[in-house]
This record gives sequence, C-alpha cells and structure tokens, in this order.
Amino acid sequence: MHQFTIEPLFGTDHLSIAGYNIAFTNSSLWMVITAVVLWVFMLGGMKRQLVPGRWQAAVESMTGFISNLLVQNVGEAGRKYMPYVFSLFMFILFANLLGLLPIGLFGAHPFTFTSHLTVTGVLAIMSFAIVLIVGFWKHGLHFFSLFVPHATPLPMIPIIAPIEFVSFMVRPFSLGLRLFVAMTAGHVLLKVLAGFVINSTNAGLGFGAMVGIPSFVLMIGISALELLVAGIQAYVFALLTSLYINDAEHLH
Repeated sequence: MHQFTIEPLFGTDHLSIAGYNIAFTNSSLWMVITAVVLWVFMLGGMKRQLVPGRWQAAVESMTGFISNLLVQNVGEAGRKYMPYVFSLFMFILFANLLGLLPIGLFGAHPFTFTSHLTVTGVLAIMSFAIVLIVGFWKHGLHFFSLFVPHATPLPMIPIIAPIEFVSFMVRPFSLGLRLFVAMTAGHVLLKVLAGFVINSTNAGLGFGAMVGIPSFVLMIGISALELLVAGIQAYVFALLTSLYINDAEHLH
C-alpha cells in the first residue's frame, strides 16, 4: 500500500501553525500539478478562433457537455453553477488520469490523491455546502419541506421526514466515498497483478509463462478499464452535484 502513503516533501516535515502540521506532501504536489495542467488546458482552448482547432474544440466540447448536464438536471437556473461544476468535473478527471501515468518507468511515481477520503470528502462537503447555502438563501425555512415529499399523507410525515433527513445528510459521505473506493480499488488491483508478474517471473520461466503473462495481459485490460472509470467517476460526481443543486433550487 506504499502507493497511497502521504509523505512530506522538500524538508517540510516539521512545518506547523498553531500545532497543526502544514507539511507540503506528495498529495499536495499532485494537486498543484493537476491544477496547473487544468489551467494550461483551459488557456490553450481560449483562443476563440472562428474555425476552432483541436485544442479549442476539446475545451468547448467539455464546457458544452457540463452546460448541457446542468440545464438537463437543474434547468436554465443551473447555468450559474457552470464554473463550479465544470471546475469540479475537470479537476477530478485530470486527477484520476494523472494518477495513471506510467512514469514509474522513469523512477518517479504518480500519486492519485482522489484515492484518499480526506480529499474526496472535502470536495463532497463543498458541493453539499453549496446546496445548503442555496437552499436556505432561496427558500428560507421552507427548505425543510425537502424532507417531506409532495402529497405525503399526514400520518406518514413522522416516518418519512426522518428517513428523508438521514438520506439527505448521508449525501456528502456517499458522494466522497464512491470516488475514493473506485480509485483505490483500481490501483490496488493493478498493484496485485504487478506483484504476480514480478514474483512469477522471478520464480522461473514456467511460472512466468503460466502466471506472469496472463497477469500482464489482464493488467493491460484493467488499465484500459481504469481510464474509463476515471472519466465515469468524474461524471458521476458532477451529475450528483447537479442533482443535489436541483433539489436546492426547486425543492420537490
């Protein structure tokens, strides 16, 4: 599990403020790298040429994709959330993809910070906080009607309302947990298969042929699947965020 270990970098082990360690870690480094890559991606696609090049077309397709997602799930009111949801989607997507780079061949090792619940949890809490702020700002105390579905019989309200409330409060946990589990499981599986390849090869030609080669072929397939999962998980996070925002905007 060494690939998931958070380690201080550049001699910042003992940096602290008010007793809290603020070391610059490998997780922080890859967050910065992801943000820089995202910034470069957007900067290269903002040329606004009449006939867009491939880079500009890629950026416009991504912005259009998220814009359509918000309009379909929130309506026209969802357009104002475009900067946040787009940034969230692209940040998670790039983080997942950069964590799959095979730079271990050159002595380095990528760090998938979305495989840590502390990171995905914070992203989920940010989305949940927006839902609460928008809900109470727009509807006031009427926002609590979200926990009582329309046309619920009066005798059922004491039963339905607590269930809806618990379901609502679990949202940030499930949102962060889903991304964390998906990325962690994929990387663990690849690590296990890599161990099979290395150990079977060291055990001899026979083991290498029987275990190593099938494991290596499976690694290729799993790696392709992980690329798909990286995109799907970013999409699911953005989709659920838009659905939660819809609840805040329109209630039931």
